[in-house]
Amino acid sequence: MADEIGLNSLTLAALAERLGVKQPSLYKHIDSLAGLHRSVSLLAKRELGAAVSRAAVGRSGADAIFAMSHAYRNWALLHPGRYDVTQTPPAPGDIDDENTMMAAIQVIADVLSAYDLEGDDSVDAIRALRSILHGFISLETAGGFALKADIDRSFDRLIHGFTVALGQWTDPIDLGLNEARI
Repeated sequence: MADEIGLNSLTLAALAERLGVKQPSLYKHIDSLAGLHRSVSLLAKRELGAAVSRAAVGRSGADAIFAMSHAYRNWALLHPGRYDVTQTPPAPGDIDDENTMMAAIQVIADVLSAYDLEGDDSVDAIRALRSILHGFISLETAGGFALKADIDRSFDRLIHGFTVALGQWTDPIDLGLNEARI
C-alpha cells in the first residue's frame, strides 16, 4: 500500500479496510500509526540494502558500482513509496533504524573500497553516489526526463562518469572551496 498511495497516505483506517478487518484488530500487531510507518521504513531500508548487496556480490570496481546502481534504481522504481522512506534519517536514539540504514550504506562503502578511499574521501564518494542515484531517480519518477533520449543510456553514462571521477578522486586539486565560502 505504501508503494501504491505513498507512506504519508497510509493510515490505519486504510490498512484495516484493505485487510478487511476492524481497525482495533490492527493493534494486536502494531502499536500506532507511527509504529506502522517505522516498520515500513525499516523493512524498506533492509530490502534496498539486500538488493544492492546481492547485486554487488562477486564484483568489484566499476562493475560492482554499475550492478549496485542498477539494482538500487530498479528497486526504487518498483517500490516508490518504500523508496521514499529509505531516504528518511533515523529518529534520534533509534538504534535499530540507525543500524539498518548504516548496513545499507556499508554496502556502498564496501563497493567503493576498491578505489582505496579513506576518511573524508570515502565519505565524499558515498555521498556523491547516493546523491547521483537519488537525484536521477527523483527526476525520473517525477517525469523530469521528457526528452526523447534513452533514459537507461543516460543513467549508464552518469554512472560511468562517476566511476571515471573515482579514478581521480584523491588527486590533490584546489577546488577553491575556502574562497567560495568567504
